[in-house]
Amino acid sequence: MKVLVNREPLRGQPWGGGNLFIIALCDELSTAGIDVSHKLSHDIDVIFMQDPRYSELQISINEIAAHKSLYPGTRIIHRVNECDARKNTSGMDGLLRKCSTLTDHTIFVSKWMRDYHLKLGWESKKNSVIHNGVNLDHFSEGEKMENGKINLVAHHWSNNRLKGFDIYEKIDELVGDDNKFTFTYIGRHNNTFKNTRIVDPLFGKDLGRELSRHDVYISASICDPGPNHILESLACKIPTYVISTGGGAVEFAGLTHAYDDFKDLVSILKMGNYDINDYIPRSWKECIADYMKIIL
Repeated sequence: MKVLVNREPLRGQPWGGGNLFIIALCDELSTAGIDVSHKLSHDIDVIFMQDPRYSELQISINEIAAHKSLYPGTRIIHRVNECDARKNTSGMDGLLRKCSTLTDHTIFVSKWMRDYHLKLGWESKKNSVIHNGVNLDHFSEGEKMENGKINLVAHHWSNNRLKGFDIYEKIDELVGDDNKFTFTYIGRHNNTFKNTRIVDPLFGKDLGRELSRHDVYISASICDPGPNHILESLACKIPTYVISTGGGAVEFAGLTHAYDDFKDLVSILKMGNYDINDYIPRSWKECIADYMKIIL
């Protein structure tokens, strides 16, 4: 069996959750004895479309559609982890909807993501929801700072404003006024923090070790399809609070750990009763096993 994946894994670099998924998928396919390709050819059995847009591989939905017309027996699986609401863009929702006319099976990364697109109109009749996994060797409960303070943390690969920087900047002000709290931000940012401890982008064991040192995780990311940053925090067993407009973030963290605005968040933080979330993240191996069933 031969499977084309239209994105290549980028190893050893602090890229986002999509790249973590591609690494896990390609590794598991190879382990199962399946031929993984990143180039179109006549003997492709399944095309796994991670993203319909162009990359350095030059295999977009256009090339995939042309290949399907030449080889109609080729099956197309599309993993959907994107929408216009995520980054306040335009055109992505329409592009994904067009892809659904060609796709044999769509896999959404959260129920929220599925419902979002189905409400806009979706042609593919076979649709599944599979949550992302986590490398549990990298993300687990660890030793805390033990500095007598409540240590807050957030991390993102992207510095897009909709990742929640309006809230993070207010937390930055909060920790400047109230020495009961500290705030650490890990990842790319917009150089607007004054009182925040900033850590350059990390990945793997280094990221897991740094995250687990903190007491409370805060996410203010808006309309996030299936955020890996939440799953990584939950795997570290950090009480994790997300904004109520967080999309898939709320699905993972739970309604009991959602806040409506900064004022609501401050009330939660100052109450001090930080319960561990109910959701238990799965390993990447368990996640990819569900993908393998569909591919096979």
